Order: sequence, then C-alpha cells, then structure tokens
Amino acid sequence: MQNRLSASLTNAELWLLGIGGLLLAINLTLVLRHGVITNTYINFLFFISIYSLLQENRHNLILESGIFSSCLGTLLLVVVFINSTFQINVGVLSLFTPLMSGFGLALLASGYQGLKQYRKELLVLGFLTIRNLLVLLPYRVDISLLAAKLSTAILWYTGFQVSRSGVIIHLPRGGIEVYPGCAGIDVMMDLLSLAVLFIFLFNLSLQQKFIVPIVAATLGFIVNGFRVALMAILVAQGDKQAFDYWHLGDGSLVFSMISTLFFGCFCWFLLSRNERENQNTTDDPR
Repeated sequence: MQNRLSASLTNAELWLLGIGGLLLAINLTLVLRHGVITNTYINFLFFISIYSLLQENRHNLILESGIFSSCLGTLLLVVVFINSTFQINVGVLSLFTPLMSGFGLALLASGYQGLKQYRKELLVLGFLTIRNLLVLLPYRVDISLLAAKLSTAILWYTGFQVSRSGVIIHLPRGGIEVYPGCAGIDVMMDLLSLAVLFIFLFNLSLQQKFIVPIVAATLGFIVNGFRVALMAILVAQGDKQAFDYWHLGDGSLVFSMISTLFFGCFCWFLLSRNERENQNTTDDPR
C-alpha cells in the first residue's frame, strides 16, 4: 500500500511538472508574439525565479486538492490553452495568462487550502501581469516632461547652452522633442521588475524592501536622462547616423545595460552589508 501511495504521489508530481512546463512554453510564446524582446527576457527570468522558489520549498508542499478546486483550476488552464491554440493574443486576456496559469496550477495541485503555500509565487506572477499590462498596452504614464527637465539640467551643468520649451530641448544648433516612449518608462519598468525578484529571492528588512524599488526606478530614470542628453548633443552636431544608433539601434540597449549594472552593484552592496551585520551578530551574542 505504501509503495502504491508513493508511486501515485510521484505520478502526480510528474503530471504537475509536465503541465507547468507546457504553461511556461505557452506564456513565453504569447509574450514573443507581441514582439518586445526585452519583455520576453524579463518574463523568462520571472518564470525561472518562480521555479527556484518552488524548488526551495518543494519538500514542504502539500499536494491535496478537492473536486471543486480541481475543476476550477482545470477550467482556468483550459482557458489558457484555448487562448493560445486559437492565437487570441492581441487582446487583454493574453496578458493575464501568467496569473491565470499560476492560479490554475496551484488549485489543481493543492486546492483552496493550499494556495497560501504559493503566496510568493502568485505575488510574483501578479506583478508580472501588471508589468505586461503597462509595457504592452498603448496607455502609458507620460513622464516626458520630467525627462526633458532632467536632461536639460544635465546639459546645463555640463556646460552646454541649453533651453527648454515644454518637452522640447533646444541647443544652439538644434534640438529634440522628448516623446513618452523615450522618457525612460521601459528602463524603469525593467529595473523595477528586477527589484521585485530581488525582494522575493533574498531576505531583506522591511526598510530595504521599500528602498530597493525606489533606487531601481531612480537609476533607470537618471541613466535614461543621460541618454536623452546625448541624443540632443548628436542632433545639434548633425550626426544623424549616431543619433539613430543611440535612439533605435543597439546603442539604446547599452544604457539599459548600464542601469542594470548600477542596480546590480547596489544589490551586491546591500547583500554584503546584510551578511556582515549577520556575521557580527553571530560573533557577538550580546
């Protein structure tokens, strides 16, 4: 009897693992169809982090589900499968598939009573859904005026004769208009996404959990301000080829990498500081 129960549990885990892998492929495919490659990388990183959280807690998971919760979980997964099969990927529904997949799989595995076991994973999927809505939908927060003010200040403090009219930055030989798409929202969202993963994957104090997202958003905004300032200089110099490179080419990714590097250094500093404090507390039991 014990061997049968063990085999049944193993089969259940294999089924759940197979369904989870299929859901991962479906969600990544839906994100790929939107054509935003950076968002695809972020989604993949989120899924890997969720898998890491599940692996860390796998021995404590209780896999018991009732009939009603299993039916509801199956219904959610069927909706996800239908949405992907018929390529209904241009509406808002496809942006909710990560959260629907997570809830469906959790209900199928552990029922209502066991949802609390997946609190972290579902919260991560909830943020990922919000991110997909903000990144992929055409309605965005417009911070172009703030970006123009920052870039103007950077140019002024570095010695350029610069003026500003709304979102238009003027230099003696030319100027640029800061559109919402160039204001830095995408970079800020990428760093905020990394900040959320950092908060869930590492043990931080409550104060640090508030500081990390603020630092991430601020770094993204400031680094993008330098990028806009550089493009204004290139326009004033009449270097269209260099402008296109830093605006739409691979150069635009360089500033994203720089902001990510700065944020990574901040996270490393924070973890190193926490490790030193924990070590000092261990060494000094008082």
